[in-house]
Amino acid sequence: MLLKTFGWSFAITVVGLVVAGVLWGWQGLAIVGILSILEISLSFDNAVINAGILRKMNAFWQKIFLTVGILIAVFGMRLVFPVVIVAITAKLGPIEAVKLAINDKAHYQELVTSAHPAIAAFGGMFLLMIFLDFIFEERDYKWLSWIEKPMAKMGKLDMLSVIIALVVLLVSAMTLATDVAHGGGDKTATVLLAGVAGLITYLVVGGISGYFEGKLDEDDEDDEESEAGAAAPVANGAGSAVGLAGKAAFFMFLYLEVIDASFSFDGVIGAFAITNDIFMMALGLGIGALYIRSLTVFLVRKGTLDDYVYLEHGAHYAIGALAVILLITIRYEVSEVVTGLIGIVLIGLSFASSVVRNRREGKPGDTSGTKAEVTSGV
Repeated sequence: MLLKTFGWSFAITVVGLVVAGVLWGWQGLAIVGILSILEISLSFDNAVINAGILRKMNAFWQKIFLTVGILIAVFGMRLVFPVVIVAITAKLGPIEAVKLAINDKAHYQELVTSAHPAIAAFGGMFLLMIFLDFIFEERDYKWLSWIEKPMAKMGKLDMLSVIIALVVLLVSAMTLATDVAHGGGDKTATVLLAGVAGLITYLVVGGISGYFEGKLDEDDEDDEESEAGAAAPVANGAGSAVGLAGKAAFFMFLYLEVIDASFSFDGVIGAFAITNDIFMMALGLGIGALYIRSLTVFLVRKGTLDDYVYLEHGAHYAIGALAVILLITIRYEVSEVVTGLIGIVLIGLSFASSVVRNRREGKPGDTSGTKAEVTSGV
């Protein structure tokens, strides 16, 4: 199971490190290895979030996530995205931006850094919406019940998450976007525009995928009613026996890719603290991204989210923390070590709480038979 899921990741890691050693020597090999570890540590919570979505999709779209999705993640976000940002902010053509990245790496790094406020606002708002929609939703299982119970009650108010997100964006723009550390100057308008774009992106992609998912659920209910007495579908680790397909799965796939893009912002920016060579960055971060994809599939196939019910809670709290950190970095520097450790600690605590809960229930790894609300006692 482990080798089957992570086999390609192991193989590509070996090939990638060999290529790095041949092209850039021992120093390049070490840098690529460090970047891979950086990406894995910063994006571990991404795997948990992705697994919660991917288990709703059928086997075909899970394969698309691992193939086409990884190409988008590696070449799109880790290589093309920084170049596009430079091309837009510096008003250069794509070819000129690539030449700049290769021939004048220091200036290229400056341009990417100066674009950070817009990147942070977009990604921060997108991730903040994911966290808010999670925390305001009523759930059978509650990890931090003293927070989640009142939040679930407040969530009955329509559009509350959007209102809070807009208030956070306005406060961030008015307090953090003036005299910013990245490039200097007042970037209030830039932050507001980018933040609204992130919010709109979340509402559009998430709304469309949610619509098709709901429509598919309605069709399934109609089929079950018309075929009363027929054998019910056998559940697997991904939810239903078939999982989301067609338009529903396509928009869910797009939603996954936007989430991955938002998670990758801090990794791409943080990588400049290690190297400003875009090809080293793409290779190192790409290897790390591949492990995150493999880990996502592993969590789905093992049914880990069903066995450890608080893992999704920990991952969403980590998302909320990352959203806040991204907004803070509009003006202040925050170490990537802090960003990575917060996610790992929150997921570790949620995993430990899940283990304690399972032992208390007397059925480790089993969440069946407890339909009533369960709290962690935290």
